[in-house]
Amino acid sequence: MIRALPPSLYYTLIVSLGGFIFGFDASVIAGANGFIDIEFDLSDWQQGFVVSSPTLGALIAMLFAGGISDAIGRRKALILVAFLYLLSSIGSALAPNFETLVLSRFIGGIAFCSLIIAPLYISEISAPENRGKMVSVNQLNIVLGFALSYFTNYYLLQLSNSGQTWVIDWHLDTQLWRYMLGLEAIPAALWFGLLFTIPRSPRWLVLKGQHSEAEQVINRLFDKAQAQTLVEDISSSLKEKSWPLRERLHFLKAKAMRFPLMIGLIIAVAQQITGINVIFFYAPTIFEQSGVGTNAAFMQAVWIGLVNVAFTVVAMLTIDKWGRKPLLLIGLTGVVISMSICSIGFKQATYQVQPSAVNSIQQESPNAASKLLPLTSETFHSDVAFKHALQNVLSASEYKAYQQSLLTSSINMNATLVLFGIIAFVASFAMSLGPVMWAMLAEIFPNQTRALAISLVGMVNSLTSFLVQVIFPWELANFGAAATFAIYGGFALLSLILVAKLFPETKGRTLEEITADFEQSAKR
Repeated sequence: MIRALPPSLYYTLIVSLGGFIFGFDASVIAGANGFIDIEFDLSDWQQGFVVSSPTLGALIAMLFAGGISDAIGRRKALILVAFLYLLSSIGSALAPNFETLVLSRFIGGIAFCSLIIAPLYISEISAPENRGKMVSVNQLNIVLGFALSYFTNYYLLQLSNSGQTWVIDWHLDTQLWRYMLGLEAIPAALWFGLLFTIPRSPRWLVLKGQHSEAEQVINRLFDKAQAQTLVEDISSSLKEKSWPLRERLHFLKAKAMRFPLMIGLIIAVAQQITGINVIFFYAPTIFEQSGVGTNAAFMQAVWIGLVNVAFTVVAMLTIDKWGRKPLLLIGLTGVVISMSICSIGFKQATYQVQPSAVNSIQQESPNAASKLLPLTSETFHSDVAFKHALQNVLSASEYKAYQQSLLTSSINMNATLVLFGIIAFVASFAMSLGPVMWAMLAEIFPNQTRALAISLVGMVNSLTSFLVQVIFPWELANFGAAATFAIYGGFALLSLILVAKLFPETKGRTLEEITADFEQSAKR
């Protein structure tokens, strides 16, 4: 029944399964992070590194992904990526210490280069009028992976607290985070097998001079008239020859590449510097900062996943009708507003240690409780001042043990406002920066340098993501939640201005037409 789908959609669904695995891999740490922190007694920087180590792997992989996919083909590169995901998930679940866990997640991060290779492959097998929608299927799978990871984390958390005999026998109650990270092996193994059934990219085949196989693939993907036109377009754009790597690297510096590279770099930085992966990867931590308990924080993370999926579908339905630029403008405006709401919500919060919380701690640690008693008469107007006050009276081990429960019981704020702001942010991102970036990157570069250019831009995207993630725990501890969200809103405003002034529209045009327009612009 699945094979009754149009061939291009069928192959897109297979390839975009990598997006699902990426989404699951990237966000499952949001639920596991707190338990890993307790297991290995991590510092703020170590906690940030556990979360961000895959992005560090991606940063390195992105640099070489384009060249490798040009050398061995998109399909073989994706098969290698699937194997790395499988290896990473097993290694993470079995990690005996902090170093092994970081290494395993780093290996999984190398597989994040699927974010480049999958949209590249999909764009090269798609018709112009559907290309934005088809590339967005990969983004839809990414957010489905996010959503499912939040669901499984919440379900496993409830299961671990159920007290059932088999839960205890399988150590689900004490090793919960290992199950969270290990589940990824199932879709990774499935994807690895399915990738052997897809054809090689027709544009890559033409680049390698394998015109006969390219025509066979194109005829399988499109009707006769469409196929003939596409063969002619690809052939004419590549008449000069298949360029050696040195020539393609040299062309990246050419005048004709300056504008598309500038557009690519702006959108790559904007996608990450506005804080999206902080929301996805630290969602329960952020919600706990607003005063809700652990269970409620995990449940609210599930809502993030659902909203992310819904608005990604909105983007898929509108990207080829409204265009790329309008979606970016609408989405970035929403990001500016929603980050402002979050910042205001945390700015208005007050903190006061409650006698009931001190009494609760009294049962476990009378010494810690006596230190906290004087703070019951003080009111703090920022989370930073409150945390510093706790650190001044408690030992390091006491602070680590009681900080989250004290924060939850002491805060007085409009948690609903913050929840609304974060959900609005996710919705705004999901209908704009999320899918539009990858659609545009797959469109704006010439055939000969597309993979290498996307690799360069993807590396910058990963570097930005890594820096935002690794700094966040320290940022939250030292600047506070209000200032952190205000910074993200400021970057979103700057991105909005740049998009409005500089970005072109690429909807409904062939890859070759877009390249020709950029070349004409460079000559003016």
